[in-house]
Amino acid sequence: MPTISFDGKAVEVNEEGFLDRPQEWDRGVAAALAKDQEGIESLSKEHWAVIEFIRTYYIEHGNAPMVRNLCQSTHSTLRQIYELFPSGPAKGACKLAGLPKPDGCV
Repeated sequence: MPTISFDGKAVEVNEEGFLDRPQEWDRGVAAALAKDQEGIESLSKEHWAVIEFIRTYYIEHGNAPMVRNLCQSTHSTLRQIYELFPSGPAKGACKLAGLPKPDGCV
């Protein structure tokens, strides 16, 4: 299984770059995934607002938010979400938030 290494720590990811064990997520993991998997050198406050909303929603509801809910709750347009996460809200944002790969429309 592939791994992401940072700060003397290594976490396993699946073939698509999602965490194998989501409980290992922390901000350092998110930053390492951003750089290694998504080509994002540093996470801005806008990135963190989206990531934190997705994580909170997932913890409360057991699934990722729908795109419309994500945009409304973070006061972002879909274009802005794609500017922050070029691979999209499901693949990029959910991956950095430490969620499993969503099945449906995020």
